[in-house]
Amino acid sequence: MKKLLTLFALMGMLSFAASDYFLSSASAQNEPTVQQAASNDSIADDPDAVAQQPVTQAAEEEKPAEAPEESGLHQQIKTKFIEGGAGFMAMVLLCLIFGLALAIERIIYLSMASTNTEKLLKKVEEALNDGGIDKAKEVCRNTRGPVASIFYQGLDRYDQGLDVVEKSVVSYGSVQMGLLERGLSWITLFIAIAPMLGFLGTVVGMIQAFDSIQEAGDVSPTLVAGGIKVALITTVGGLIVAIILQLFYNYLVSKVDSITNKMEDASISLMDILVKYKK
Repeated sequence: MKKLLTLFALMGMLSFAASDYFLSSASAQNEPTVQQAASNDSIADDPDAVAQQPVTQAAEEEKPAEAPEESGLHQQIKTKFIEGGAGFMAMVLLCLIFGLALAIERIIYLSMASTNTEKLLKKVEEALNDGGIDKAKEVCRNTRGPVASIFYQGLDRYDQGLDVVEKSVVSYGSVQMGLLERGLSWITLFIAIAPMLGFLGTVVGMIQAFDSIQEAGDVSPTLVAGGIKVALITTVGGLIVAIILQLFYNYLVSKVDSITNKMEDASISLMDILVKYKK
């Protein structure tokens, strides 16, 4: 619904701009007629103005034409997108959309997975001292994040011995690491595919440029320059997409490493707390 409202608003702005343009053009066309009529009346009254009229008209004709207004960034991007070829540029754009969607989903997931491990360890230790294993499990159950899940799996097997608890913590820690890294391989795939699609579009554009030269039977600089420019636009698009996704990927990898280190450190601390509790 918001996209439709935005589209309607853009269409209204475009229609308003077009109407303003046509009105200004019409008024500009009418002004020379009024000025010419006024000048003709003055010429009829003043014979000396007859000799000055050709000079004035020549001076007006020599005035340089006004430069057109510069288009906006959105219009320039749209123009380059069309010039680069809708097929290859659309595939590069899809790589950017899917890669950003996965990156945003991972950022939200990792943000929710972050836990204050020191505070959680303190709560677990207090719960063990006050109510035993069951109360500590309740604390972990009510806490969000992979660290609390690992703690719960370890505490759930406390009656089987500390060795089983340690193995359970290590095994479930590997499972949580896999969940944290889920989707990162797809982001790396889009990082690799986007420049390849750009290079493929460049090669195809060069082939089309040489085909045009062959059909023309002459090496025209216009044909060569136009074909090369269109071909290189796809390469630029692919490289830009790869750079953007690479930044997100590096941030996600650093986030996963940080959470993993906290998980390992917290697991060791949990084992120390359980050894102390058993004694």
